Amino acid sequence: MTLLPRWIDERFFAYRQRSTSIAGIAGAWVAAGIFAYRYYAAGVVSWDLAAVVMAMGAIKLAAMAWFYTHE
Repeated sequence: MTLLPRWIDERFFAYRQRSTSIAGIAGAWVAAGIFAYRYYAAGVVSWDLAAVVMAMGAIKLAAMAWFYTHE
């Protein structure tokens, strides 16, 4: 007896990985866009949004380095 249904296979996990990556990148771009809008429109530096964008970028680069070295 399998724990996962038949329709959950490698393709499902590949699609989940790609969609999560796209969602993360889109979230970073949205945060960067909001940061830029607040900076240029109102002259306000939103350090919380800057921290979110930098954290997402650092995590993405760290994950890429991890997968490259442990492949």
